[in-house]
Amino acid sequence: MKHRISPQNVTAGMYICGFGGGWLDHPFWVKRFEVKPRHLPRLADSAVPFVIIDDERGAGLAEGLPDCASEAGASGPDAKRIGGKELIRPRRSNKSFRPASWSSTPARNDRRAEAKRLLARSLEVTRTTFANIRTGKPIRMAEVSDVVEDIVGSTVRCPRALLEVLRLKQKDEYTYLHSVAVCTLMINVARQLGKSEAEIFDYGLAGLFHDLGKMCVDQAILDKPGSLDDAEFDEVRSHPVHGYDILARTPGVPAIALDVCRHHHERPDGKGYPSGLSGAELTEAARLGAICDVYDALTSDRAYKDAWTPSKAISAMWSWEGQFDRELLFAFMKSVGVFPEGLVVELDGDRLGLVLAPRVEGQRSRVLVFYCTASRSPIVAKDATTSGKRDSVTIIAPADPQAHGIAPELCNETHLRGAEWARQPVAALAG
Repeated sequence: MKHRISPQNVTAGMYICGFGGGWLDHPFWVKRFEVKPRHLPRLADSAVPFVIIDDERGAGLAEGLPDCASEAGASGPDAKRIGGKELIRPRRSNKSFRPASWSSTPARNDRRAEAKRLLARSLEVTRTTFANIRTGKPIRMAEVSDVVEDIVGSTVRCPRALLEVLRLKQKDEYTYLHSVAVCTLMINVARQLGKSEAEIFDYGLAGLFHDLGKMCVDQAILDKPGSLDDAEFDEVRSHPVHGYDILARTPGVPAIALDVCRHHHERPDGKGYPSGLSGAELTEAARLGAICDVYDALTSDRAYKDAWTPSKAISAMWSWEGQFDRELLFAFMKSVGVFPEGLVVELDGDRLGLVLAPRVEGQRSRVLVFYCTASRSPIVAKDATTSGKRDSVTIIAPADPQAHGIAPELCNETHLRGAEWARQPVAALAG
C-alpha cells in the first residue's frame, strides 16, 4: 500500500517512492530510497507538498498519522480517477511544475544549475570537514555520506554535468574542490567497471577522503608557487599516512577509503610512496585512486601551473610507462570520454580507428576509422566521434596494429588519409 503524507511526518525506516511537485522541488537526486535519520531535516525543510511512501518496502504509517491519499483510496481535489483506478495528482507548488516524465531528461541549463547547487553544498561540507580536522574535531560522517550519496545520484541522472562544472574550479579552492572532483571521478569509473551501488558509494567516499592528510601539512607548503625543497617534499609525502591515521580513528569509514587514502600515491612499478608497493600488492581501488587524483591535478589550475586540457592530460598519463595500471586507465578514459591522441583502438562493428585530437577543448574524442577487422582489409578513412549520437562509434579497447598485420608506422593521420591507403594490398600493410 502506498500513502501520501506530509514531509514533516516522514520517519526513518520509511521507503519513499515519489514526491509531489516538480523534480527540482525535492532536495534529493533520487526519488526512491529508504529514509535515514540524516534525511529528515532536509525533508522537513523542503518545498515538496507531499511524499509518497510504500509501506510494503519500509516502515508504515504511525498510528494516528493522517493518510492524505492512499492508492486504496481517498478522493479529493488532488486525486484523479483513470479507468476505475484512483491516482494521486501532485499539487502545484510555488515553483514551476514539471511532469515526472521530464525529470529523466532535464534541459542542459537545469542540469548545470543543479550541478552547481550540489557542488556548492559539497564544497561547504568538504571545507568544514577539513577545517575540523585541522582543529582536532571529529569527522561528521552523516554529513559527508549525504553529500556522497547525492554525487552518486548525480552521476546516474546527469553523468557529465557535475564533471563539467568541476572543471571550472578556482585555484584558491583547489584543495577542497580537488577532493570533490576525485570523488566524482571515482564514482564515474566505478560505475563504468560495473561495481555495485554499495561499492560505488565506497569509491566515492574514498575519493572525497583521499587527501585528508594534507590538513596535517603546513598550508604555506601546499600553496607554495615554486619548487619544494627536500624537507618540504618529505612533509607533503607524509600526508597519506596522516590521512590514514585520521580515518582509522573514525567510526564507519569503509576499508576502501582507508586503502585509497594511504596508497593513492603508490605505483605499479614500485616507485611510489609511502610504502613502495608494486604489482599485486596494490588493490584495484588504490590504482584507480591514483589515476583519478593525477588526472584532476593535471586538468586543474594550480599555484605553480596552468591546467592541461583533458586530451593532453590523458595522452601524457598513457605515455608514462609503469605509473598507472593500463587496463584501469583505459576504463577511466571510457568513463570520461577522452582518449590519447594517436592511440589505435578497436571499435564496434569490427573496425580499427586512430584517435585524433579534438577540434575544440572539451569536445569528445574524434576517431579516424581506417580498417575492417572482419575482412582484414584497409577501408577508406572516415571521421567519426564518440559522442554517443547517431553515426558515432564506440571505443572498445586499445588495439595492437601489428596483431592485425599492420606496421605501427603506417598508423598516422597523414598516411591513413592518403589516396593510396585503401587501395594497398593486404601484404603491403606489414611495412
